[in-house]
Amino acid sequence: MQAFIKAVSYYLPQQRLTNLTLSALFPEWGVEKIANKIGIDTRHIAAEDEFASDMAVAAAQKLFVEHNIAPTEIDFILYCTQSPDYFLPTTACIIQDKLRIPVKAGALDFNLGCSGYIYGLALAKGLVAAGIAKNILLLTSETYSKFIHPGDKRNRTIFGDAAAATLVSTDGFAGIGEFELGTDGKGAENLIVKQGAIRYPSKNADSVNDGYGNEQSPGHLHMDGPEIFAFTSKAVPSLIADTLFKNNLDKTDIDQFILHQANQFLLEHLRKKIEIPAEKFYIYMANVGNTVSSSVPIALSEAMNERKVRPAEKWLLAGFGVGYSWGGTVITFNKP
Repeated sequence: MQAFIKAVSYYLPQQRLTNLTLSALFPEWGVEKIANKIGIDTRHIAAEDEFASDMAVAAAQKLFVEHNIAPTEIDFILYCTQSPDYFLPTTACIIQDKLRIPVKAGALDFNLGCSGYIYGLALAKGLVAAGIAKNILLLTSETYSKFIHPGDKRNRTIFGDAAAATLVSTDGFAGIGEFELGTDGKGAENLIVKQGAIRYPSKNADSVNDGYGNEQSPGHLHMDGPEIFAFTSKAVPSLIADTLFKNNLDKTDIDQFILHQANQFLLEHLRKKIEIPAEKFYIYMANVGNTVSSSVPIALSEAMNERKVRPAEKWLLAGFGVGYSWGGTVITFNKP
């Protein structure tokens, strides 16, 4: 049984962090410098009492209203986050209750970052193909802002909070193709929040300056930018090639490429390295930032709103990052 994307919606918190605010906090970073290098003008930041599950619920409620979907139709919840409410219980179970989804529905969390949406589509397709579920609610929600040190100008500049909701079903506007997935745990230390779980319980560790003006501590998000850039430059071109091979396609068969919206500089580097025409390479991050697992569905939603999609168009979706992990697939539109 084939799986389709039937609907996509997303939610952004009300609070915003602009380049003007960041420039005031870090005078060495001018407004234009941030915009030109990172490609981001504004990020949405979760309120102090707003958490990833709250945003996921809001995204799901938008999906239900915007696409006339009843919660009773959902028979499985997949929830991707790296900022769960608790160690236990599973946050997807809490979301099921808040959304009044039937108790016969399955529900589980999975912990992935920037590749999470692609992995979620793969899991959802598997559930449909196996006859386990017919209407899967795939939720991605992240509040990296709660992990970032207030004095870490680099990461505060890049990341924004958001949630997205996607309905994967036995029918819909775009069929989900074959997947290419990958993992390299040797890179785990290069994008990590080291303290807070069982191996390294939270402690009041002192923050240190990394030499580039960024304050960090073991309890906050650490990202080794050069290592992440090197990993991405090596892994993503192969990911695109292997995804095309899995789907028996050439690069010229793809009408639109939507990659994880990491930052403007990295995306342009990848586009040129893979030799993708600018008109086929969609970027949407200026007003939302890098929203981790929600970046691909947000860009997908906006791309569909901006352009007239023709039946039979093929779009390649790809995510990559923390883990290291990466994934790609191709969706084929059967109707606008």
